[in-house]
Amino acid sequence: MPTLPWTTVNEPAPDATAFVMASRLEVRSLRDVPRFFVRSLAAWKQVKSAPGAYGASLIAEPLKRTFWTLSAWEDKEALYTYARTEPHKSVMTGLRSTMNRSVFTFWETPAAGLPIDWSDARDRLAAQERADADGGSPTG
Repeated sequence: MPTLPWTTVNEPAPDATAFVMASRLEVRSLRDVPRFFVRSLAAWKQVKSAPGAYGASLIAEPLKRTFWTLSAWEDKEALYTYARTEPHKSVMTGLRSTMNRSVFTFWETPAAGLPIDWSDARDRLAAQERADADGGSPTG
């Protein structure tokens, strides 16, 4: 399972709060995996210079057609600005037709606790997926 380990982009102040996003992205077929992976590297490169980014990690499970992202930001606006900025904007728009299922979850945490543990992120994504299936918000 190829992993791009947590990369710290900007050191937050010790008393700062981080806005965290985790995602699980699944493509429709194995044929879509190389295209998704190559394009995701452009978005990864963009994170490394994005204003307000504290850090990020990516796990690729190509044989499962699944990609996991985890990132921490100064605030929600910094994340959303990144998502609306090129190349991320075009990458996600261009890949929409290859996507099967996606799950996203967001939370805040003390920045002193970065990097986020992947097991915590996966648990939160599983809770979000259950909540999405039930039509509600995750609890806990």
